Amino acid sequence: MINNCKIRFLVIDVDGTLTDGKIYMSESGELFKAFDIKDGYGIKEILPQYNIVPIIITARQGKILEKRCRELGIEELHQGIQQKGEKLAQIIADFQKCDVATVDLSQVAYIGDDIFDIQCMKMIKDVGGLVGCPKDAVQEVMAIADYVCARQGGAGAVREFIEYLIKNI
Repeated sequence: MINNCKIRFLVIDVDGTLTDGKIYMSESGELFKAFDIKDGYGIKEILPQYNIVPIIITARQGKILEKRCRELGIEELHQGIQQKGEKLAQIIADFQKCDVATVDLSQVAYIGDDIFDIQCMKMIKDVGGLVGCPKDAVQEVMAIADYVCARQGGAGAVREFIEYLIKNI
């Protein structure tokens, strides 16, 4: 259940959540990732209507994601992050410094699919924020999630979670 505090931030994991978790490599070593257009629409068109800031925190790093974030207008992109909980706390602290209203983790929603996401998910859930995952997330993540999407990562799960989120804020 979401508390009475309006969600202001959506933190999104990438591999396995925003993508299908597969990394496609050409013979020359060029990497490819697939992004679902429905997820992109949710991030670029729906979230701004509700003044929800999208934040990407991912353990991997690459130019492909930088390009996709530019297309979607995502300014908060944090790559190569192994300790996602520490990074999230730092991001929220930075927003607290710049915002006249109170900003805290209870205003955060998070969607992720794997062990690296659990630290953030627990931090958020413990203070009344909302956590979700794609239907193909690992069992440990599903056990924590407030909402398990009917869709898999990279196949519209982020969009589904966004729609669930805005219906419940």
